[in-house]
This record gives sequence, structure tokens and C-alpha cells, in this order.
Amino acid sequence: MNSMSMRRSNKQDNVARLELIMIILRPGTQAPIFPPVESATPEGLLAVGGDLSSDRLLAAYRHGIFPWYSPEQPILWWSPDPRAVLYPEQLRISRSLRKTLKRGQLRVTFDTSFQDVMLACAAPRAQNPGGGSWITNDMVEAYTRLHVLGFAHSIEAWHENRLVGGLYGMALGGVFFGESMFSRETDASKVALVALLKKLREWNFVLVDCQIPSAHLTSLGAEEIPRSRFLAELERALALPGQPGHWQSEIAMQNLIDTGSHP
Repeated sequence: MNSMSMRRSNKQDNVARLELIMIILRPGTQAPIFPPVESATPEGLLAVGGDLSSDRLLAAYRHGIFPWYSPEQPILWWSPDPRAVLYPEQLRISRSLRKTLKRGQLRVTFDTSFQDVMLACAAPRAQNPGGGSWITNDMVEAYTRLHVLGFAHSIEAWHENRLVGGLYGMALGGVFFGESMFSRETDASKVALVALLKKLREWNFVLVDCQIPSAHLTSLGAEEIPRSRFLAELERALALPGQPGHWQSEIAMQNLIDTGSHP
């Protein structure tokens, strides 16, 4: 999720609009109920407020809703239409990425450095000086709790003993909900994504939720689908057994070369 300054302005406008129609969630309520996603603004903003409790976050993801907000804002809940998704079997690997995989300089692990990955995603970087400014301290704490519970996962790319790339997200049933990724070396986050999709195919996952489209994700095979179709596919995928609990795995790059399609 880039272009943060422009989107922050859009979020502020949408917050004002939502406050006028009073779709405001209260923190600490026993039943984390959200409004129907069809009531979202054209940009996908559904509700304001609430909290980042594990129960509320799990309820949100099960209904195709996710939090995204800046530090100075209340919690904003989104369900955009259309929705960016990536089907594991439709991963596209470019020639340059395939060359990176063949060089075999990185190794990939799962769930070994969750909080480090989140903090790296939040940090400023050359192509995005603001970093993942929506990854607030409260978000780090909330997703770390979900990681301890076995719902949130990290995929780490290492060069020797240095963390050089990775991503994190949520897994429920046969769906992985991608949240953010980072690279400190060329293609490092892409290598982590290739490794993730290889494992998701082995575990019979059927859907990766990318939330918001980007050129980066589109180059890897992501596409936009109507929210109604996304919600129907989400409901079916949530019924799959998935891969509950912590993911303990390590993948050498030479085992990723034949993953995905290529030009």
C-alpha cells in the first residue's frame, strides 16, 4: 500500500463521511459485529473505531474486512471493491526473478522472526520514505498476539544470517491474507512470496488476499475481482482445513526454481 499521503487525505474525507452516517464501532464490545460490507464508501471504507482485539481482527478477516489507518487517525476498517487477489497456481515469475532463484544466495524460513518482519515492513525505505506508516505500535502488538495464537505468520528471506526481506499476514482456512512485505536486497521479498506460494499450494490453499492492487503484485500474477466474488470465494475457502498453528519450515532457493509460470 503506497501513495500514503494521497490516500491519507482520502481516508480523512471518508472518516468525516462515516462519522456523519454514524458507522462507528465501540471498543471492548463483547460481539465484534461489523456493518454489511455493501455499506462501505466507494473507496471501501466501512467503519471507524473499535479495537484491535484478536476476536475483532479474526471476525474482520472472516468477513473480508481489514484495518488500515495512520497513527493520527482512529482505527479504519476497509472492504474495497474490487479486491486484489492472487491465486497460488497463477504466480508469475519473471526472467530476472528466476535468475535470482537460480543464484541460490538466499534461504527462506517461516515464523522465526515475526516481529522483526513487521518492524521492517513499518520502517522507512528508499522507495517509500514513510515506510509502512499504517503499521502502528498497536498494530504490531495486535498481530504479534495473533502470531502467538497461530493465526498470523511471517516468511523471512535471509542472506547468510541477515534478514534481507520478507512478508507477513494472516491465515484462516485455505486463505492467506497478505499484509505487507519489505526488501533490503533485490528480489528478497519476492523470493519470500514464491516460497510462501509453494507451501500454500502444498497445503491446498486456494486464495491469497492482496487487498489493494499494485504494479508490483500485478507483475507477480495478482488480479482484481469484484468484492461479491471475493466474498463468495472467501466463504468457501474458510471451510478448508488450512494449516493451523505455527509454521516451522525452511526452504532452499534451488527448490523454488520450478515454482510458478514464467515467460
